[in-house]
Amino acid sequence: MKALVDPEHRLASGLEAIRNQYQVPGPFPPDVLAAAEAAAKRAPVEHADRTATRFVTLDPATSTDLDQAFAIEPSGGDLLLHYAIADVAWFVEDGSPIDAEAWRRGETLYLPDGKAGLYPPVLSEGAASLLPDGPRPAVIFTVRIAPDGAVTLDGAERAIVRSAAKLAYDSVRDADLPPGFAELAARMQANEDRRGAARVDPPEQEVSKVEEDGFTLTFRARLLSEDRNAMLSLATNLAIADALHAHRTGLFRVMAPPDAHAVGRLRHTAVAFGLDWPAYATLEQFERTLDARDPREAAFMLAIRRAGNGASYEPWREGVTPWHAAMAATYAQATAPLRRLADRYVVRATLAIANGDAVPEVVTDAFGRLPAVMARADAKSGQVERAVIDLAEAVMLSGREGEIFPAVVTDVDDRGARMQLRDLPVVTRVTADGSRPGDDLCVKLTTADPGRRLVAFERVG
Repeated sequence: MKALVDPEHRLASGLEAIRNQYQVPGPFPPDVLAAAEAAAKRAPVEHADRTATRFVTLDPATSTDLDQAFAIEPSGGDLLLHYAIADVAWFVEDGSPIDAEAWRRGETLYLPDGKAGLYPPVLSEGAASLLPDGPRPAVIFTVRIAPDGAVTLDGAERAIVRSAAKLAYDSVRDADLPPGFAELAARMQANEDRRGAARVDPPEQEVSKVEEDGFTLTFRARLLSEDRNAMLSLATNLAIADALHAHRTGLFRVMAPPDAHAVGRLRHTAVAFGLDWPAYATLEQFERTLDARDPREAAFMLAIRRAGNGASYEPWREGVTPWHAAMAATYAQATAPLRRLADRYVVRATLAIANGDAVPEVVTDAFGRLPAVMARADAKSGQVERAVIDLAEAVMLSGREGEIFPAVVTDVDDRGARMQLRDLPVVTRVTADGSRPGDDLCVKLTTADPGRRLVAFERVG
């Protein structure tokens, strides 16, 4: 969960309760830690030497679990992306204590004051992480990006790489990055526009101090470096998905578009934020006009993410083309194996098919079992994220009981009227009392209880 950051630890008193309620994993068991310590000393023997290639990483400044490093070179009119991905499978043997614990966890869970990692730190923030303090084993995917943004997987190999620099989103300069970085991102963006993709990457919510003792929720705008960097993973995951599907294997991310009811609710949400969504424009068309640097539009981007049906995992099936509506493409995830269990197996399958080998039986078997495991992990991540935001909203509004807030009704069902506050990124409910979607309301805050993570309003006027 990276939707909320709390640098001054103003939510600390409520986070432990969230960990307990949702059984967020704690420290790793001793046998897992011991196995990880031993695995971290494993010397690579099946890896080509690619340390002469200048790879760099680009992440948040504080990140130490670095899944990806990259290099870019021209190839005629095309660009070649050499995307080095942490070779987690080299350190984690099938059936080992580390492997069994990863299957129990599913993915890394993020909270504002820390994370519950998928793998022990000696691996995820040490031997397997592509840090710039020495050579690391990796799997390099070489992806060809055509001038129109079309992608193909040119090859994959196990290799030793050396990161030349740990670059940060908020301080990176163009001169630090490989030539072609901005051009690659532009090609991918143009291709997304042509496909009609509707990816939504809302900025992080932050707990910001106001006055002496209060705080509020604000949005930190995404940086250009973040958006461009995301295109490297996108290119790789799209190319891998096409290659896997062509070889009749794989594990894919699939997602249906928001249904008509959700789109209608979003139109009312746009009204709440004072956004001009033309009646003739589809959701996908309107999404492409949004600017995450505008707090109102950033809040609406978050509303779009929450309105979707959610993505899930689906193994390859005969006669079925897996489809991700937001990507407007067949899509797989392989670029974050330190943080997602499924990626480790997608990496292994892609490495096999790219080199003419059979996909290991243990990987094919995992593709059948992973959807349920990842669904549980994703559900827990979503529950934790929602609980943290509920906590932040309750703490933010505590002491403001009795205040009146303007709102717009976005939906009405048997639980009442769902409403969006006009001036804050808060969604809540009141008794319907004849309300209809699109109605303007004034509501009074009656309860803001951080201990119960509860915010309640009543309709006035």
